[in-house]
Amino acid sequence: MGNSVQDLVANARTTIQNLSVTEVAEALATGGVTLVDLREPAEVTRDGAIENAVFAPRGMLEFYADPASSYHRSEFDPEARVILYCASGGRSALAGRTLQELGYTDVSHLDGGLKAWIAAGRPISGASA
Repeated sequence: MGNSVQDLVANARTTIQNLSVTEVAEALATGGVTLVDLREPAEVTRDGAIENAVFAPRGMLEFYADPASSYHRSEFDPEARVILYCASGGRSALAGRTLQELGYTDVSHLDGGLKAWIAAGRPISGASA
């Protein structure tokens, strides 16, 4: 049998920067970073989001991020600093590794995801619950 999803996530975390809530907040305050929310639209509607995040559901990330794709979005630049987040950090770790494979050079993720952000008392926008 192959690796488990936990193995894949753990391995991905060794290849990207795992940022704390404080580190992400500092990066956002400094600017020059693209923050990407990988959650599904229903999650964003239900739980809210970090202000100014670019929404890219995990299933579309590669298409949005690849400059050669017809779905490419201008917010994605392989030379820019990119911080990814999801609900708890698994999808964002895997997505970080994928962006590296696409040639992105400065990729990190919010360790613990939106759950950690909210637990730290950081602001969110748009929550319906």
